[in-house]
Amino acid sequence: MSIVISPTIQNGKLSGLGVEQRYPTKQLGLSFYDGVENSEINRDIVKNHRGLFYAVSFKSDRVILTRDILGSKPLYYNDHLAVSNFKKFVPEFREVLPGEYLELGYDGEVIFQEITEFFEVIKPGEFDKPVIEERIIESLEKKKFGNACLSFSGGIDSSFLAYFYDVPLIAVTASRAEEKRIKDAARLLGKDVDIFRFDLDTLKNTLPAVITAIETSNPLQVSIALPIYLSMNYAKSLGFTEIVFGQGADELFGGYKRYENLIGKSLEKALLEDILNIGDNNLVRDAKLSYINEMRLHTPYLDFDIIESALSIPVELKIHREGGKVIRKYFLREIARKYIPAELAYASKKAIQYSTNTYKMLEKVAKAYKTELGEFLRGMYGDQTELH
Repeated sequence: MSIVISPTIQNGKLSGLGVEQRYPTKQLGLSFYDGVENSEINRDIVKNHRGLFYAVSFKSDRVILTRDILGSKPLYYNDHLAVSNFKKFVPEFREVLPGEYLELGYDGEVIFQEITEFFEVIKPGEFDKPVIEERIIESLEKKKFGNACLSFSGGIDSSFLAYFYDVPLIAVTASRAEEKRIKDAARLLGKDVDIFRFDLDTLKNTLPAVITAIETSNPLQVSIALPIYLSMNYAKSLGFTEIVFGQGADELFGGYKRYENLIGKSLEKALLEDILNIGDNNLVRDAKLSYINEMRLHTPYLDFDIIESALSIPVELKIHREGGKVIRKYFLREIARKYIPAELAYASKKAIQYSTNTYKMLEKVAKAYKTELGEFLRGMYGDQTELH
């Protein structure tokens, strides 16, 4: 849950605060935050803090609510100033917007409100290949973790991260073929990997918890969330409290297959829109899963220096066309091949919901209930009970 806060307000003043707070959210006094420190909670936080965060701080005469420009971590509130990272704990909720800094008085009046736009913080420079490469490498190298593991798929994104970080590798899949590919990839890096093979019963038993966590029954979101949830849950069972994922690389460097059908300005627009919407489309889901599992989530590719670097790369170096072939994430692959085996740098990989067989298994479950997947999941969202 991370946080659920229920204030008691009498005569326009704060008289009490009911709080449920879980890791990875930190608390200092009446301030609650993730990805930032209490000392940074002020009106310049969105502009000055170069990272993903949310923060809530109850002061003597007001409450402060704020999120980073990508809206990576969910934050909801209502007219009674109840606050949580989950909608279900906040009746008639409103969402703190990406890049928003909000101060509300205990009488409900807005004292101060400001929304910082993406390009007020992210400032891409001119493209200079050696400089961009060096900045990306330096940004990845500087990341430090605590009791962490790396979610490893054997694809370019996680293989490149595995080169830099001396942390254990873990993976989950329902596919025997993917299990072999993951082991082979880890072997090429000279590393071991712990793999959890899940089956149909595991998926069915996990499904209600996942839908509850991500607060949507959208089939694509659910199919992506299931293996991520299982990865976090598996990591926690192994004793880890932090987990590293490769999120952001597809949007920044051109990893989605749909980009292959776009060129020029259309491709540029699609890539930028996906970055601007990455919070709603992906990061909020993943943050909710991390909060439910009480795991700290790290996403090194979403370092703001890497975002600025990636946005300066010409689109033809992200989606590269050569000899009738289309190579997605070309620029990242070319950097990675200097550090990891070329067969990993240029490995092709399906999206997580397909490579793990999750989507196929969900369709099988829905078919057993004689309904299509979307309708089946919508029914579960309204009745989140275990499947039998």
